[in-house]
Amino acid sequence: MTNAVFTASASSIYDDLIEERYHFPKTYLRQVEEAVGDWIVYYEPRRTTGPHSATGRQAYFAIAHVKKVVQDPVRADHFYAQMTGYMEFDQPVPFRDASGYRESILQREDSQTNKGAFGRAVRALPRSEFDDIVRRGISTQPEPWERAHAMAEEPPEYVVRPIVETLTARKVRDVCFRRQVRAAYRNTCAVTGLRLINGGGRPEVQAAHIRSVEADGPDAVRNGIALTGTAHWLFDRGLMTFGDDFRILLSPHGVPDDLDKLIRPDRTLGIPDAPELRPHPTYLRWHREHCFKA
Repeated sequence: MTNAVFTASASSIYDDLIEERYHFPKTYLRQVEEAVGDWIVYYEPRRTTGPHSATGRQAYFAIAHVKKVVQDPVRADHFYAQMTGYMEFDQPVPFRDASGYRESILQREDSQTNKGAFGRAVRALPRSEFDDIVRRGISTQPEPWERAHAMAEEPPEYVVRPIVETLTARKVRDVCFRRQVRAAYRNTCAVTGLRLINGGGRPEVQAAHIRSVEADGPDAVRNGIALTGTAHWLFDRGLMTFGDDFRILLSPHGVPDDLDKLIRPDRTLGIPDAPELRPHPTYLRWHREHCFKA
C-alpha cells in the first residue's frame, strides 16, 4: 500500500464520479493497484476543458480511500478504482507556494517544475507529503461562532490526532462537511431562502446529506444541501425531494398544508453559483428512489 495523487477535474473525459469511482487507462494500473487499501489525494490540474483552457486551480482538493480496482467492462484497456471515505478540504492546497513544492517529485534539481512528473495523472506520494497536504487542507481553526460558544457547548474536534485516524473519525468529518456545505450555500437554506444567524454569529442552517451516510453517501458538497431545521426534517423523512432540474417536489403524504408559505416562490432550490458545488444528479436520484414517499 502507498499514498498517491490522482489527477481529476470536472471536465474529465473519463467516467469519473470521484466520490465513488476513478476511471483510468491501463498506463496507470500498477500505480493505482499499489494504492489499494490506502488513501490518495485528488489534484485538479490547470487545464479543465479544451486545449487552451487554463482555469483549473492547480491544487489538491480532497482525499479518498482506494477500496479495489476492477476492469472496465466496456473498454478492455481501462479500469475503475472504487473509492470510499471521500472528504473535501476546507481550502484547496496549491501544488507549490513560497515554501516550496508539496510533492518533492515535482521539483527538478534546478528548482524548476519537473514537467515529466507533472504530466503523470497518477503519482506515488510519500506519507510525510500526504500528511502535510492534508494538514494544510483541513482547517484546524474554529470559526468565530465556535470560539464564542466554546464555554456553552462541546467544542468541535479538530485535527490533533494522527492523520489517518482523523480521516476516519465521524465527528471530524461531520464538522468539515457542515462547514463546507454552509459556505457553499452562504448559510442560506436552499428551500426557503432564509439566512438565519443567531446573536452569537452561529448560522442556524443545517448541512444535510442527500444520500445518507448510512447508505454510504460521501461527505462531498455535491452530496449535501443547506436546509433549515424544518426543511431538513421533511427531507430526511422523504416528504420532500428535488428533481435533477432542482425543482422542489413535495410528497402527497403527510406534508403540512401551509408548507407552501415557507418554500421559495419559484419552487426551485437556491443553489451555489459554481456548478461543481451543486447537488449531483446521482445523489438526487438516489434520494427520489430510496427515500421519497411519492
